[in-house]
Amino acid sequence: MTKQVFLLFFTALAFISCAEKEPAPVGPIPSKRQLAWQPLEYYAFVHFNMNTFTDMEWGLGGESPKTFNPTHLDTRQWAKTVKKAGMKGIILTAKHHDGFCLWPTKTTEHSIKNSPYKNGKGDIVKELAEACKENGLKFGVYLSPWDRNNKNYGKPEYVAIFHQQLRELLTNYGDIFEVWFDGANGGTGYYGGANEERKIDNKTYYQWEKAIAIVRELQPKAVIFSDGGPDIRWVGNEEGWANETNWSIMRRDEIYPGWPRYKELRSGHEDGTHWLPAEADVSIRPGWYYHASEDHQVKTLAQLVDIYYKSVGRNASFLLNIPVDKRGLVHEKDSIQLMKLRRQLDKDFAQNVVSEAKTEASNSRSKNYRAHMAIDGNQNTYWATEDSVTSASVTLSFHKPQMVNRVLLQEYIPLGQRVKKFKIEAKVDGKWKLIDEQTTIGYKRILRFDRIEASKVKIAIEASKGPILLSNIALYNAPNLLVQPIIKRNKNGMVSLQVPDDAIEIYYSVDGTEPTLNSPKYSRPFMVNEPKILKVIAYNPETEDQTGVLTKKLETAKKNWKVLEASSGKQTAVAKVIDANPETYWATDASDTAREISIDFGENIVIKGFSYTPMQARFPFGIITDYEFSVSTNGKNWKKISQGEFGNIVNNRIKQEVNFTPVEAQYIKLKAIKVAGDDVRATYAEIGILKD
Repeated sequence: MTKQVFLLFFTALAFISCAEKEPAPVGPIPSKRQLAWQPLEYYAFVHFNMNTFTDMEWGLGGESPKTFNPTHLDTRQWAKTVKKAGMKGIILTAKHHDGFCLWPTKTTEHSIKNSPYKNGKGDIVKELAEACKENGLKFGVYLSPWDRNNKNYGKPEYVAIFHQQLRELLTNYGDIFEVWFDGANGGTGYYGGANEERKIDNKTYYQWEKAIAIVRELQPKAVIFSDGGPDIRWVGNEEGWANETNWSIMRRDEIYPGWPRYKELRSGHEDGTHWLPAEADVSIRPGWYYHASEDHQVKTLAQLVDIYYKSVGRNASFLLNIPVDKRGLVHEKDSIQLMKLRRQLDKDFAQNVVSEAKTEASNSRSKNYRAHMAIDGNQNTYWATEDSVTSASVTLSFHKPQMVNRVLLQEYIPLGQRVKKFKIEAKVDGKWKLIDEQTTIGYKRILRFDRIEASKVKIAIEASKGPILLSNIALYNAPNLLVQPIIKRNKNGMVSLQVPDDAIEIYYSVDGTEPTLNSPKYSRPFMVNEPKILKVIAYNPETEDQTGVLTKKLETAKKNWKVLEASSGKQTAVAKVIDANPETYWATDASDTAREISIDFGENIVIKGFSYTPMQARFPFGIITDYEFSVSTNGKNWKKISQGEFGNIVNNRIKQEVNFTPVEAQYIKLKAIKVAGDDVRATYAEIGILKD
């Protein structure tokens, strides 16, 4: 009898011990350095280098160091701005493809030591490293492997120089949290005056195993970024988003700089062999470097919020580029948008309503892994199922219904990424309602949906690679996103007003008066044929807050307009000049010396001016600086009405308006007398007319 009791006791003890045992890892797991990097989530890229002063994105390498001359450089202003924006660190372009170094390197004369900045005694890498330390920010460095200045590029001698530059950056500037290697490699360049094209083998030329060893030796805690890691991968686009399905693992040995299957980087590999999480990089402007011509193209709050949710909210980090301007400062317009984003994110995640919830799981490993562990605010505890259970659910029940429109989920990634499929359900008005169905979770997944009032919320994991491990379940009621509406108008004159949040109301006027809540409420597109002053406001009925008034001058609709004649180009391309879409454009041929276009209104009208919208694309060319404008009543006999200059149009690529004494015309002709830059083609995004 005694033996049976002991046998039962030890059997029970063994069962309890097995149940209390931590789940085994599943698949590749992150290293300590990767785990330390993951919570940073949101940090800054600073592109500031020779390109800032040459107004280029990729310099050729033959630029004079004396061109680099910031007048009011203040790295502390950068760091304070980044800190206030809620970002966790800064990565600096210490050397871009043109080869100019922002520190006084011993490896080349093409560096800051030969620039006017501080009479050649400056070291911007050092200044920023110190500013980051003062403000509690992490500091990282971008070092371009490609060097279009160095005469030895393409030869073994350059690889030694590249490695030495890496050693200098990792030795003299304190702790480095990330080392960033660009995937752009080889091509045309200055190369010490050779001015030729040089090609290299991306896989072998840089001796990556040695470069990685240097980082591990000098900065063992730093993560290394490139297309394929070894620690962090590119997300496969420069727009800041990951796919909804996003694994933090990949078949890493298949990947190399310039990998042609880069689209796979957006989702990772479910059968990945190495832990390789994604970093989503994007610039706050169209370009990576500062261009005054993009001052009107800083991303809106709605765009930045959307990028956040499609990067951080999809299991990737968010690397937002801030192109420091020629003064050496973060531009005011960029700073304004950064602070708007910070305030909005603070509002979105202000209150986690799970503190009011009671949890119940369909399966738990033991009391030490019960569902409550996923809402206790401790990232080191987690809900876990038994080893054999790969589908289970957690239900959050509220004493009284809660308003919810965000769900945040996190897996316990020290033991791997597991979840392959899940869904969110909510009990609304006594009935279960499907909110969303998705695939991966990973370190962090955030789902947005229309606001609901739920008495219960269920997170159902439908498929997992092993026992389920969730370290965090959070529910939020984010406020409506209140931003000024986007005004669009097509060629026929149909006007549409858009806001990102359907709960926001829009009011407008077209008679020049200030819109109020008594003005027409926007519900569907409306027609405006003739010139009007459109004024709009957005209103949040929940908080009774409203935006400032947005005013737009609407010109005569182009419904009946046709292109009479163009000096070059196909008709389909030329028609873009009057399609009411400033994002499209027509470019004249390089051999076209007339560079002009004439338009038929279809009837005689009285006009008092015209407008020209320059090309809005990221890499503009052919912007008209000097023009000639003529009118005709029959399309044959032309009268020149105006000739002049579009002042500062290159640095301020907004619609230009020219007024003159009213004149009757059925036809107009705009001719490019002079264009900016070396490209002789002229570009036209839109042409319009001004009427009383």
